[in-house]
Amino acid sequence: MSTLTLAMRDSSTMVRRQLKRLLRYPPMTVQLIVTPVIILLLFVYVLGGTLGGGLGGGRDTYVNYVVPGILLMAAATAATGTAVMVATDMTEGIIARFRTMRISRASVLTGHVVASVVQQLLGMAVLIGIALAIGFRPNATALEWLAVIGLLTLFAVAITWLSVALGLKSPTPEAASNAPMPLILLPFLGSGFVPTDSMPTALRWFAEYQPFTPIMETIRGLLLGTPIGYSAAIATVWCAGIAAVSYLWAKNTFNKA
Repeated sequence: MSTLTLAMRDSSTMVRRQLKRLLRYPPMTVQLIVTPVIILLLFVYVLGGTLGGGLGGGRDTYVNYVVPGILLMAAATAATGTAVMVATDMTEGIIARFRTMRISRASVLTGHVVASVVQQLLGMAVLIGIALAIGFRPNATALEWLAVIGLLTLFAVAITWLSVALGLKSPTPEAASNAPMPLILLPFLGSGFVPTDSMPTALRWFAEYQPFTPIMETIRGLLLGTPIGYSAAIATVWCAGIAAVSYLWAKNTFNKA
Protein backbone atom coordinates (compact mmCIF):
# COMPACT_ATOMS: atom_id res chain seq x y z
CA MET A 1 0.00 0.00 0.00
CA SER A 2 1.47 3.37 -1.03
CA THR A 3 2.24 6.21 1.35
CA LEU A 4 -0.48 8.35 -0.24
CA THR A 5 -3.07 5.58 0.17
CA LEU A 6 -2.12 5.13 3.81
CA ALA A 7 -2.36 8.88 4.41
CA MET A 8 -5.81 9.00 2.80
CA ARG A 9 -6.99 6.03 4.86
CA ASP A 10 -5.72 7.54 8.10
CA SER A 11 -7.22 10.93 7.23
CA SER A 12 -10.59 9.28 6.61
CA THR A 13 -10.38 7.65 10.04
CA MET A 14 -9.57 10.97 11.70
CA VAL A 15 -12.44 12.71 9.89
CA ARG A 16 -14.85 10.06 11.22
CA ARG A 17 -13.38 10.57 14.69
CA GLN A 18 -14.03 14.30 14.58
CA LEU A 19 -17.55 13.91 13.20
CA LYS A 20 -18.37 11.45 15.97
CA ARG A 21 -17.05 13.96 18.53
CA LEU A 22 -19.46 16.56 17.13
CA LEU A 23 -22.34 14.08 17.54
CA ARG A 24 -21.29 13.17 21.07
CA TYR A 25 -21.16 16.80 22.18
CA PRO A 26 -24.33 18.25 20.60
CA PRO A 27 -24.52 21.35 22.87
CA MET A 28 -21.40 22.81 21.23
CA THR A 29 -22.64 22.03 17.71
CA VAL A 30 -26.08 23.50 18.47
CA GLN A 31 -24.53 26.61 20.00
CA LEU A 32 -22.28 27.17 16.99
CA ILE A 33 -25.30 26.95 14.66
CA VAL A 34 -27.84 28.77 16.82
CA THR A 35 -25.69 31.81 17.65
CA PRO A 36 -25.54 33.17 14.05
CA VAL A 37 -29.27 32.44 13.64
CA ILE A 38 -30.05 34.52 16.73
CA ILE A 39 -27.89 37.36 15.40
CA LEU A 40 -29.71 37.17 12.06
CA LEU A 41 -33.13 37.37 13.73
CA LEU A 42 -31.96 40.17 16.03
CA PHE A 43 -30.66 42.37 13.23
CA VAL A 44 -33.58 41.69 10.88
CA TYR A 45 -36.48 42.05 13.31
CA VAL A 46 -35.07 44.51 15.88
CA LEU A 47 -32.76 46.71 13.80
CA GLY A 48 -33.74 45.82 10.25
CA GLY A 49 -36.43 48.46 9.84
CA THR A 50 -34.11 51.32 10.73
CA LEU A 51 -30.98 49.97 9.03
CA GLY A 52 -32.97 48.99 5.97
CA GLY A 53 -34.29 52.55 5.77
CA GLY A 54 -30.70 53.73 5.48
CA LEU A 55 -30.32 51.46 2.45
CA GLY A 56 -33.34 53.02 0.79
CA GLY A 57 -35.78 50.24 1.68
CA GLY A 58 -36.99 48.49 4.79
CA ARG A 59 -36.69 45.19 6.63
CA ASP A 60 -36.94 43.19 3.38
CA THR A 61 -34.06 45.17 1.90
CA TYR A 62 -31.94 44.71 4.99
CA VAL A 63 -32.34 40.93 5.23
CA ASN A 64 -30.93 40.67 1.71
CA TYR A 65 -28.02 42.92 2.65
CA VAL A 66 -27.06 41.28 5.95
CA VAL A 67 -27.08 37.56 5.05
CA PRO A 68 -23.56 37.43 3.46
CA GLY A 69 -21.97 38.92 6.58
CA ILE A 70 -23.74 36.51 8.92
CA LEU A 71 -22.71 33.58 6.71
CA LEU A 72 -19.05 34.46 7.32
CA MET A 73 -19.78 34.99 11.00
CA ALA A 74 -21.32 31.50 11.15
CA ALA A 75 -18.16 30.00 9.64
CA ALA A 76 -15.91 31.92 12.05
CA THR A 77 -18.05 30.86 15.01
CA ALA A 78 -17.79 27.19 14.04
CA ALA A 79 -14.04 27.57 13.55
CA THR A 80 -13.79 28.64 17.19
CA GLY A 81 -14.99 25.18 18.17
CA THR A 82 -12.24 23.69 16.02
CA ALA A 83 -9.57 25.66 17.88
CA VAL A 84 -10.97 24.35 21.18
CA MET A 85 -10.94 20.73 19.96
CA VAL A 86 -7.37 21.02 18.68
CA ALA A 87 -6.19 22.53 21.97
CA THR A 88 -8.02 19.77 23.88
CA ASP A 89 -6.25 17.09 21.86
CA MET A 90 -2.89 18.76 22.46
CA THR A 91 -3.36 19.09 26.24
CA GLU A 92 -5.07 15.79 27.10
CA GLY A 93 -2.39 13.44 25.79
CA ILE A 94 -4.17 11.91 22.79
CA ILE A 95 -1.65 13.42 20.40
CA ALA A 96 1.18 11.73 22.30
CA ARG A 97 -0.71 8.47 21.86
CA PHE A 98 -1.14 9.08 18.14
CA ARG A 99 2.59 9.69 17.78
CA THR A 100 3.30 6.16 19.05
CA MET A 101 0.97 4.66 16.43
CA ARG A 102 1.79 3.90 12.81
CA ILE A 103 -0.44 6.56 11.32
CA SER A 104 0.13 9.54 9.07
CA ARG A 105 0.99 12.62 11.11
CA ALA A 106 -0.80 14.84 8.60
CA SER A 107 -4.05 12.90 9.08
CA VAL A 108 -4.52 14.27 12.62
CA LEU A 109 -4.85 17.87 11.45
CA THR A 110 -6.63 16.89 8.24
CA GLY A 111 -9.35 15.22 10.30
CA HIS A 112 -9.97 18.42 12.23
CA VAL A 113 -10.06 20.55 9.08
CA VAL A 114 -12.36 18.37 6.97
CA ALA A 115 -14.83 17.76 9.81
CA SER A 116 -14.92 21.48 10.63
CA VAL A 117 -15.50 22.47 7.00
CA VAL A 118 -18.40 20.00 6.79
CA GLN A 119 -19.85 21.43 10.01
CA GLN A 120 -19.48 25.01 8.74
CA LEU A 121 -21.16 24.27 5.40
CA LEU A 122 -24.06 22.52 7.15
CA GLY A 123 -24.41 25.46 9.54
CA MET A 124 -24.42 27.94 6.66
CA ALA A 125 -27.02 25.84 4.83
CA VAL A 126 -29.27 26.00 7.91
CA LEU A 127 -28.72 29.76 8.11
CA ILE A 128 -29.64 30.26 4.45
CA GLY A 129 -32.77 28.16 4.94
CA ILE A 130 -33.90 30.32 7.86
CA ALA A 131 -33.02 33.49 5.95
CA LEU A 132 -35.18 32.34 3.04
CA ALA A 133 -38.04 31.70 5.48
CA ILE A 134 -37.89 35.26 6.85
CA GLY A 135 -37.65 37.09 3.53
CA PHE A 136 -34.22 36.60 1.95
CA ARG A 137 -34.78 36.64 -1.81
CA PRO A 138 -31.63 35.98 -3.89
CA ASN A 139 -31.90 36.06 -7.68
CA ALA A 140 -28.79 33.99 -8.40
CA THR A 141 -28.62 31.46 -11.21
CA ALA A 142 -27.52 27.86 -10.62
CA LEU A 143 -23.99 28.75 -11.78
CA GLU A 144 -23.84 31.72 -9.40
CA TRP A 145 -24.99 29.51 -6.52
CA LEU A 146 -22.18 27.09 -7.36
CA ALA A 147 -19.73 30.00 -7.30
CA VAL A 148 -21.06 31.05 -3.88
CA ILE A 149 -20.67 27.52 -2.54
CA GLY A 150 -17.14 27.35 -3.93
CA LEU A 151 -16.13 30.66 -2.34
CA LEU A 152 -17.72 29.75 1.01
CA THR A 153 -15.90 26.40 0.95
CA LEU A 154 -12.59 28.10 0.20
CA PHE A 155 -13.25 30.57 3.00
CA ALA A 156 -14.15 27.74 5.39
CA VAL A 157 -10.91 25.91 4.58
CA ALA A 158 -8.86 29.09 5.15
CA ILE A 159 -10.54 30.03 8.41
CA THR A 160 -10.29 26.44 9.68
CA TRP A 161 -6.58 26.13 9.07
CA LEU A 162 -6.11 29.44 10.87
CA SER A 163 -8.17 28.17 13.81
CA VAL A 164 -6.18 24.93 13.87
CA ALA A 165 -2.97 26.94 14.06
CA LEU A 166 -4.39 29.11 16.87
CA GLY A 167 -5.53 25.99 18.72
CA LEU A 168 -2.06 24.47 18.46
CA LYS A 169 -0.48 27.64 19.86
CA SER A 170 -2.96 27.97 22.74
CA PRO A 171 -1.79 26.60 26.11
CA THR A 172 -5.31 25.56 27.18
CA PRO A 173 -8.72 24.93 25.56
CA GLU A 174 -10.02 28.00 27.40
CA ALA A 175 -7.38 30.18 25.76
CA ALA A 176 -8.19 28.59 22.40
CA SER A 177 -11.84 29.58 22.75
CA ASN A 178 -10.81 33.25 22.86
CA ALA A 179 -8.08 33.24 20.21
CA PRO A 180 -10.35 33.27 17.11
CA MET A 181 -12.73 35.87 18.59
CA PRO A 182 -11.48 38.72 16.32
CA LEU A 183 -12.57 36.63 13.31
CA ILE A 184 -16.18 36.73 14.53
CA LEU A 185 -16.01 40.52 14.86
CA LEU A 186 -14.56 41.24 11.40
CA PRO A 187 -17.96 41.20 9.60
CA PHE A 188 -19.02 44.05 11.93
CA LEU A 189 -15.86 45.95 10.99
CA GLY A 190 -16.52 45.50 7.28
CA SER A 191 -19.49 45.71 4.96
CA GLY A 192 -21.37 42.90 6.70
CA PHE A 193 -24.00 44.99 8.48
CA VAL A 194 -23.76 48.51 7.03
CA PRO A 195 -22.09 49.95 3.92
CA THR A 196 -18.51 51.04 4.51
CA ASP A 197 -19.19 54.55 3.12
CA SER A 198 -21.27 55.28 6.23
CA MET A 199 -18.23 54.83 8.52
CA PRO A 200 -15.67 57.39 9.77
CA THR A 201 -12.65 57.74 7.51
CA ALA A 202 -10.15 55.63 9.50
CA LEU A 203 -12.63 52.84 10.15
CA ARG A 204 -13.81 52.94 6.53
CA TRP A 205 -10.25 52.46 5.32
CA PHE A 206 -9.84 49.40 7.55
CA ALA A 207 -13.27 48.04 6.60
CA GLU A 208 -12.59 48.30 2.88
CA TYR A 209 -9.18 46.62 2.98
CA GLN A 210 -9.68 43.86 5.53
CA PRO A 211 -10.14 40.33 4.07
CA PHE A 212 -13.80 39.75 4.93
CA THR A 213 -15.18 42.73 2.99
CA PRO A 214 -14.32 41.54 -0.57
CA ILE A 215 -15.64 38.07 0.32
CA MET A 216 -18.95 39.51 1.52
CA GLU A 217 -19.21 41.82 -1.48
CA THR A 218 -18.58 38.92 -3.84
CA ILE A 219 -21.24 36.75 -2.18
CA ARG A 220 -23.67 39.67 -2.16
CA GLY A 221 -23.02 40.33 -5.84
CA LEU A 222 -23.44 36.69 -6.85
CA LEU A 223 -26.65 36.21 -4.87
CA LEU A 224 -28.29 39.58 -5.45
CA GLY A 225 -26.76 40.97 -8.63
CA THR A 226 -24.96 43.93 -7.03
CA PRO A 227 -21.66 45.11 -8.61
CA ILE A 228 -18.68 42.90 -7.78
CA GLY A 229 -15.80 44.64 -9.54
CA TYR A 230 -12.45 43.21 -8.46
CA SER A 231 -13.87 41.78 -5.22
CA ALA A 232 -14.00 38.19 -6.51
CA ALA A 233 -10.31 38.14 -7.41
CA ILE A 234 -9.32 39.86 -4.15
CA ALA A 235 -11.49 37.48 -2.12
CA THR A 236 -9.92 34.44 -3.78
CA VAL A 237 -6.40 35.73 -3.15
CA TRP A 238 -7.19 36.48 0.50
CA CYS A 239 -8.68 33.01 1.08
CA ALA A 240 -5.85 31.19 -0.69
CA GLY A 241 -3.23 33.26 1.11
CA ILE A 242 -4.75 32.75 4.56
CA ALA A 243 -5.13 29.01 3.89
CA ALA A 244 -1.52 28.61 2.72
CA VAL A 245 0.07 30.63 5.52
CA SER A 246 -2.12 29.03 8.19
CA TYR A 247 -1.42 25.53 6.88
CA LEU A 248 2.34 26.09 7.04
CA TRP A 249 2.03 27.65 10.50
CA ALA A 250 -0.10 24.76 11.79
CA LYS A 251 2.17 22.12 10.26
CA ASN A 252 5.32 23.71 11.69
CA THR A 253 3.75 24.10 15.16
CA PHE A 254 2.42 20.53 15.18
CA ASN A 255 5.80 19.04 14.14
CA LYS A 256 7.57 20.97 16.90
CA ALA A 257 5.05 20.01 19.62
